Parts: sequence; C-alpha cells; structure tokens
Amino acid sequence: MERPAREISLTDTHQEGKLYVVDSLNNLNKLNVCPDGSQHVVDEEENTSGAGGETSGSYISNEGLFFITFVLTLIISLALVSFVIFLIIQTRNELDQVSRRLMSEKKNIEGIKKMHKMILQHLNQSRNK
Repeated sequence: MERPAREISLTDTHQEGKLYVVDSLNNLNKLNVCPDGSQHVVDEEENTSGAGGETSGSYISNEGLFFITFVLTLIISLALVSFVIFLIIQTRNELDQVSRRLMSEKKNIEGIKKMHKMILQHLNQSRNK
C-alpha cells in the first residue's frame, strides 16, 4: 500500500500551508499586541539562539533589580513615616509644655488681679477716712 508521489506532495504542501497560516497569524497577533516601537524586540527574541539564554538572564537581572528597588523604596518609606511620627510626638510634647505654662501664667494673672482689687479697695477705704 504505497502512496502515489502526487498524494505525498499534496499533503506536504497542505502541511506547509498550515504552517504558513499559523506563522502569519502569529505575526499578525504580534503586531496587534506589541506597539510599533517594540516590534524589533520581539524579532530579536526570536533570533536568539538556545533556550532563552540571554533573554532569561536579562529577565532575572531585571527581576532582581525590581526587587532591590522595591525593598529600598519600602525602607525609605518606613524611615520617612518613622520621622513623621517622631515629629508629631515632639510637637505634642511641646504643645503640652506651652499649655502648662499658659495655665500657670493664667493663675499668676488671676492672683495679680485679686491683689490689684485689694489694693484698690484699700486705697478707696483710705481716701474715705
């Protein structure tokens, strides 16, 4: 049961046609997904030899760089938040001290007013005599 040569070539052509259609669809998908400026990046990824040798390495280094940047951002944010909390506590302490001073000064002023009233009463009594 051998196939005639004509049938083999037709199935090969049919398979090649399928591959061509799939390849065309992939290219069309890349054009739709990728912006105009990044199309050469997709082409370069296809042209690299091996199982993603350079691309996976740069991906890992980009991932590591992102992680380091993320950790540094978190540390700086934590330091800034700690500094703001410290300033809030210091400001509250200063306000407490100022309010205590104002209360003591208020008492002093009330004492002086009482003394002033007593002096005025004494002067008025001495004038009347």
